[in-house]
Amino acid sequence: MLEIYNTNTSTNITSKTEKYQKGNWINLVAPTETEIIEVCKNVNIQEDFIRYALDPEEKARIDIEEDDNTILFIIDVPVREKEGDSLIYSTMPIGIIFVRDDYFITVSLKKNDIIQNLNKNNMKNINTYKKSRFLLQILYANASLYLNLLKKINKETEIAESVLKNSMKNKELLQLLSLEKSLVYFTTSLKSNELVMEKTMRGKIIKLYEEDEDILEDAIIENKQAIEMAKIYSDILNGTMDAYASIISNNLNGVMKFLTSITIILAIPTMVASYWGMNVPVPLQDNPWGFTIILLFSVIVGIGATMWLNKKNMLK
Repeated sequence: MLEIYNTNTSTNITSKTEKYQKGNWINLVAPTETEIIEVCKNVNIQEDFIRYALDPEEKARIDIEEDDNTILFIIDVPVREKEGDSLIYSTMPIGIIFVRDDYFITVSLKKNDIIQNLNKNNMKNINTYKKSRFLLQILYANASLYLNLLKKINKETEIAESVLKNSMKNKELLQLLSLEKSLVYFTTSLKSNELVMEKTMRGKIIKLYEEDEDILEDAIIENKQAIEMAKIYSDILNGTMDAYASIISNNLNGVMKFLTSITIILAIPTMVASYWGMNVPVPLQDNPWGFTIILLFSVIVGIGATMWLNKKNMLK
């Protein structure tokens, strides 16, 4: 998908356009080969700058091309995907390209909340020709989105824990494992984004005005808070997973202990019947009350074994 936006300098209103002109914001989402070639041809940049951001394994970084004065920012943004009945949290890279002082390009593999939220707000407070501020607004929105999703992850963790307290289900355990993996992705991406923002803060990559520095400082603070939250939630989740692993192990030991005790109790009458069932002379074989005596003996010994095992807490 290829969309081009431009802010009218007279009315300060941002709207879609079909024309390539200075001050455009070009948004590429899962672009086709034709769209990549078209954009690169019209803005005069290398195709690699766009393709870098389309690599799902690309890490957050800054790349500067001195020859044509082009700067590539790659940051990791959080995404939520539906998988079965649950939501999966992960991250993906998006590319932000400064093409000289002419164009501002964003590139992403698929739709993401950062760009979609800009569209939902009807481009309020967005000026496509103020590229530095636009970049910092994206960085701030990205850090805020991480914080919001971390709160949702924590809420889902609490729900899964409350279900596990009543019954040990594989579904909830797998959900906790998935959330733990998501927190690892978030922590890694947040730390990479922090390096990009701190490098930008030095002011050697793009020109920063006083108001821009305030936005960037806020973004860095939000990002640090997200890192701390992700670490805390990850530590809590790790402890929870270890605790439930111990609980499950103890429950299994309890079940095995109970089944072993029942086996011992049932083995007593079987053992007595086996002895008196042998084809050899045995006591009471000629006694008319022999069967009743042996049966009562088996019952008494079984009851005695049950009381002894219960006293040893083997039946609980």
